[in-house]
Amino acid sequence: MESRLSNLSFYRFLPLENLPILREKVRELGAQLNLMGTVLLAQEGVNAMVSGEPAAIETFLCEMRALFGELPAKVAPVPEHSFHRFLVKIKKEIIAVGDPALKPHERTAKRVSAAELKAWLDEGRDVTLVDTRNTYEIEVGTFRGAENLGLEISRDFAQKALPELDRWKDRTVVTFCTGGIRCEKASAHLLNQGLENVYQLDGGILRYLEENGAAHFEGNCFVYDWRMAVDGELKPVPRAADAKKSFGRHKLEE
Repeated sequence: MESRLSNLSFYRFLPLENLPILREKVRELGAQLNLMGTVLLAQEGVNAMVSGEPAAIETFLCEMRALFGELPAKVAPVPEHSFHRFLVKIKKEIIAVGDPALKPHERTAKRVSAAELKAWLDEGRDVTLVDTRNTYEIEVGTFRGAENLGLEISRDFAQKALPELDRWKDRTVVTFCTGGIRCEKASAHLLNQGLENVYQLDGGILRYLEENGAAHFEGNCFVYDWRMAVDGELKPVPRAADAKKSFGRHKLEE
């Protein structure tokens, strides 16, 4: 299928003010560029996933960087819009892990690169991999031996992690998710709970697969766009009926 559009996703934790004014600026720009997707704004930062013509996506990203500063972004070609309308929402949090007092722009865990994590796993280092995604995503695929907390929504993380804190306190813990936002905020929560040797996978599963293929990863990676899931080479896999239902039920988290 020919790709004529682009998907753009980005997030950043940073303190924001004047959210209604920001919302109108982003909403107006998205409408002018005929974008589809969702942008979340909160006092803790911005989280976006949109699709549109490649030139429009480039313009939008440039303008967003003018508003929010440095924004590491993922851009991928797609054959169709992943969304059906353009929304800009003001939320209490851009992602919730069950600890609303967190200030992730001030403190999150150290980042471990995709290459470094693979090296750790290759050498058999004793690492506790904590999957911060929801159960329906993990069923599609995850790292071999990763811990599944049984999350139905990301907001459950703090509660589900609580019984594991004593077991994790003397271990090297690496949180991971699809693109980075959930594992970054989850890592901040674990630090606040007294864990010291905590890392977050920089760029999430998608960057890991991009750089390393499926080494140490079993199955496919669920994604929140038209592809539903990608394999170890980031190629779309056939849409499973249950994955399509899940995508319809759940809102932007990455």
